[in-house]
Amino acid sequence: MLYYLYQYLTNHGIDIPGLHLLKYISFRAAMAVLLSLLIALVYGKKIINFLRNKQMGELVRDLGLEGQKQKEGTPTMGGFIIIVATIIPVLLFTRITNVYIVLLLVSMIWMGGIGFIDDYLKKIKKNKDGLSGVFKIIGQVGLGLIVGVTMYFHPDITIKRKYADAQVVNRNNVAQNFAPPQKETISTVPFMKNNEFDYSKILFWMDEEQQNEWAWFVFIPLVIFIVTAVSNGANITDGIDGLASGTSVIILGTLALFAYLSGNIIFADYLNIMFLPNMGETTIFTVALIGATIGFFWYNTYPAQVFMGDTGSLMLGGVIAVLAIILRKELLIPVLCGIFLIENLSVMLQVAVFKYRKRKYGIEYAQNNRLFKMSPLHHHYQLDGFHESKIVNRMIILGVMLAIICLITLKIR
Repeated sequence: MLYYLYQYLTNHGIDIPGLHLLKYISFRAAMAVLLSLLIALVYGKKIINFLRNKQMGELVRDLGLEGQKQKEGTPTMGGFIIIVATIIPVLLFTRITNVYIVLLLVSMIWMGGIGFIDDYLKKIKKNKDGLSGVFKIIGQVGLGLIVGVTMYFHPDITIKRKYADAQVVNRNNVAQNFAPPQKETISTVPFMKNNEFDYSKILFWMDEEQQNEWAWFVFIPLVIFIVTAVSNGANITDGIDGLASGTSVIILGTLALFAYLSGNIIFADYLNIMFLPNMGETTIFTVALIGATIGFFWYNTYPAQVFMGDTGSLMLGGVIAVLAIILRKELLIPVLCGIFLIENLSVMLQVAVFKYRKRKYGIEYAQNNRLFKMSPLHHHYQLDGFHESKIVNRMIILGVMLAIICLITLKIR
């Protein structure tokens, strides 16, 4: 909104000292992260007290974990803090008609809404199972479909490649080094030379014209899968104080840098990467989400004063997935979201190994010889004697290492 105010005043010859700063993405991003952090810190406590008064306390199942029962009654649905603290600065400092901003806001509200329904059913309706898994999947698939269709058909979602023989003479004319914008279903392949992959080429038995015509048949289902997988991964990771919020900040910080570089034609030229027109605005959204998540993290560190619930975890996972997709960095997700992946795999392996051993050796053997002491993996380490703060800190360190690996893909190709 403030950007449009600046444009309006400038077009009418009204010059207010300092107002021109609003034309810079870097300034608006800095203001957005400060405001979101401030909102989360100041109003977070009020929201926590409101949730406590509404008896939105967590009902803890007895899993035999140390300190578990002390968490009984801790307010949940804290993801609402992150959502509110993000949306306000985004509305103030971004160009809200930007297609990427609209897509990210829809993703946040959509996944936050699904998580809210699940938390509402558990806490208010006393339905211990919450929202049915089938309905969660339908919601995730629905968002994936919205994102995939928008990415494929919207005319403003394009890429610009650098000419192979481009020679930079004047940085003021760097745009001449790039070809006209194109609509393509391509992604960035990390650690590889000529690191672009076109999903239409999966349809190798078709000629080029048919591949372009039917590329949506590959691209949209892939988007649906990524949104579903990452949102579930974040949801599973949210099991101990500060783990999901702490690791999400690292992931979002990396994506914010990718967004800024990909949306800036000078950096795109220097790094020889795809230039994504209109992408710079997503930097503001992403850093606002970072500020809001850090503000929430203030209250979520051990011992947590509030849990994010599915309202927050499903939302964070969904937004991270959508960010990676619109940045054409979805093939980096297994590395960047490595903590989510490990947590997800630990559950899948635990179930698979249990079923195999039950079928082969019987139920008693399977129960006494599990692959992990408990899944997800963070509970395994808890039963191994590690304090949850140590588990969270070490996973955050691992997340930083994975983020650095992702960032060096800008040069190692």
